[in-house]
Parts: sequence; C-alpha cells; structure tokens
Amino acid sequence: MLRTTWQQLMLQFTDNPAIIEKGYNIIISNYSAAGRHYHNLQHLEALLQLQQQYASAIRDNNTLQLAIFFHDLIYDVKKGDNEEQSALAAIRFLEPLPCPAEKIATYIRATKTHQNPDHDEDLDYFLDFDLSVLGASAEAYKAYTAQIRQEYRVYPDMLYKPGRRKVLQHFLGLPFIYKTNIFREKYEAQARVNLQNELRELE
Repeated sequence: MLRTTWQQLMLQFTDNPAIIEKGYNIIISNYSAAGRHYHNLQHLEALLQLQQQYASAIRDNNTLQLAIFFHDLIYDVKKGDNEEQSALAAIRFLEPLPCPAEKIATYIRATKTHQNPDHDEDLDYFLDFDLSVLGASAEAYKAYTAQIRQEYRVYPDMLYKPGRRKVLQHFLGLPFIYKTNIFREKYEAQARVNLQNELRELE
C-alpha cells in the first residue's frame, strides 16, 4: 500500500523515478528505525487509511497525504524538536517540487501542539487522524500505551509517569479532544474513557 500510494502521490509533482524512489526510501528507512514501536510504518498506514476514508471531506488530499508521510519522519524521544525537524526534512525534499512545501511543514509543526488557530479544515482532519488512536477500543488503546512506553523505555517510571500524566491531563482538560464533528461523534467519548483509565493506572 505504501509504495503504491507514494508513487501515485509523487506523480502529481514529478515524473522523475529517481526522486520518487529516493523519497520512498527516506520514508521507509526512517519509519522502520529501531526503537519505533508506535510511530512506525503501521502508524503511517493507519493515517493514510483514514485520509482515504475521509477523502471526500478534504479539500487538498495531496497536501494532506504529504503531511502524513513526513509528519513523524524524525522521531527521537530524547529530543523535543521532532516536529520541527520533520517539517524541515519535508521542506528539503519537497521544495524543488511544485507542491506547497511550507504549508505541509505548517501542518507537521501543528502536530506538536494540536492547535489550529487559522481554522484550516484540512488541518483539523489531519490532527484528528493523528489522535484517532486515543479513541480506539480499550484493548487497542492498551496496546498503544504499551508501544509508547517501549519507545520511552530509556526513561524510568519515576520520570516517565509524571510526563505521561501531564499529557493525559492536557487532553482531558480540553473542551474537545477532536476538532471535526465527525471525529467528536465517533471517538470523543471513548477517548476520554481511555485517557481517564490510563491516568488511574499511572497513579
């Protein structure tokens, strides 16, 4: 799925097979890096499936797909600038092509705060896709939390748990976790149950 989706997407901007293959190899190698238990190729595929599922509601599917492909390209749990580094990597690769590289970078940067002050509807969908796992079934959510803990295994519980609690409390303190009505209807209630359950387990 990933190769076909990438090739079809890139053909909208270039017919150079070397550029297409170079980009694909960058994505595969980065998302397959050791230590990625959640932010990996499966996460990428899950977001692309959501994009295809909601394609009719999205104005610019090409831009959104490119943001998905690059949004977790750089991922190091010891660093606090993964989103910025991923955005810069996207610009480096995409800037020579006739696509909105800066807009894509803006979308990627938005995954750090999950804020959308300009009320870009496509960005709302992108951010909701990225947080869809929070509203998964209890079993799937538990698997997700275990994967996240594995990614942060360099940190002992005494450091990990307070940080994780802060993240959960942030989302629970929002009026809405999700930005689109359809995701609020589908995932909001379950997401809050999942977050509250994890918060109790961390105490």
